[in-house]
Amino acid sequence: MQYSSIRTGLLVSLAMTSVCISANAQAEKWDMPMAYSASNYHSETGEQFAQCVTSGTVGEIEIVTHPSGSLFKGGDIKRAIQTGQAQIGERLMSGHQNENAVFGFDSIPFLATSFDDSAKLFEAARPTMERLLDEQNLVMLYAVPWPPQGLYFKKEVNAVADMKGIKFRSYNNATARLAELTGMLPVTIEAAEISQAFATGVAESMVSSGATGYDRKVWESLTHFYDVNAWLPYNYVMVNKDVWNDTSDEQKGVITGCAQIAQYAGTWRAKEYTGFTVNGLIEGGMTVAPAGDALVEELKVIGATMSAEWLEAAGDDGKAIMEAYSASK
Repeated sequence: MQYSSIRTGLLVSLAMTSVCISANAQAEKWDMPMAYSASNYHSETGEQFAQCVTSGTVGEIEIVTHPSGSLFKGGDIKRAIQTGQAQIGERLMSGHQNENAVFGFDSIPFLATSFDDSAKLFEAARPTMERLLDEQNLVMLYAVPWPPQGLYFKKEVNAVADMKGIKFRSYNNATARLAELTGMLPVTIEAAEISQAFATGVAESMVSSGATGYDRKVWESLTHFYDVNAWLPYNYVMVNKDVWNDTSDEQKGVITGCAQIAQYAGTWRAKEYTGFTVNGLIEGGMTVAPAGDALVEELKVIGATMSAEWLEAAGDDGKAIMEAYSASK
């Protein structure tokens, strides 16, 4: 891990050194909308990436971050970048699953339940993701995983039957389908609206990482967190392809180097943040425990159903991703 960090740092240093600055060059401002709060580690990683690019290009490209959905709400970020309303931005990859099932590769329950396996799954899917994004006038720069997903409730839950009728926060097709298969009622809520939704009773449950729960202090409304390691979804940073094509090779070198550091640093943060935030939930007063054996077995059956549905919807692209992932293990 130390070697990777040094190697990545050298790549960036070399990229930065190669930049040729023109005294009369006109600075460009790139707006970077992000859906999560400024204190979230994805946003912190994005801010440091922006500073790296701004510094590395000696101000020729200034990236200005806009966390908490302050410039565009999460669901609008990708479209804003595609159409040139913003030059660059961050979004939850599976948030596009309604456009193409392949975007939900990282939200298949119990397929990749560790950081190592999720990294292999991401690399298996990356060529397909890059092709799909290219067709949509986008270029992916880097991606960072969330910690393993667990289940939040405001009561004790020991079986799927205990979930029936609960209002469940959904944020993509996979979470909406999970709600349907467990008898819960899906309610679409963006990350920036989580605290208010739980406080007002609009939602009573969610599947998310300890990081989201900690950032949003959900212990003020919820009582139980069950560690089920359902999946590890990815946030990714994309840039408008026209903007990218107009960027000089020297600047692309800096941006690519900064993206490598961001992916490494963000992944490291995700791993470190996992234990820290779970402990934070406990300190906040929540009951934190692994899900019971009976509940896990029921959830695995549901996961198998969702996996089969995803494969059917994703077609040949989905099959290729699964084959590449299996070969990597």
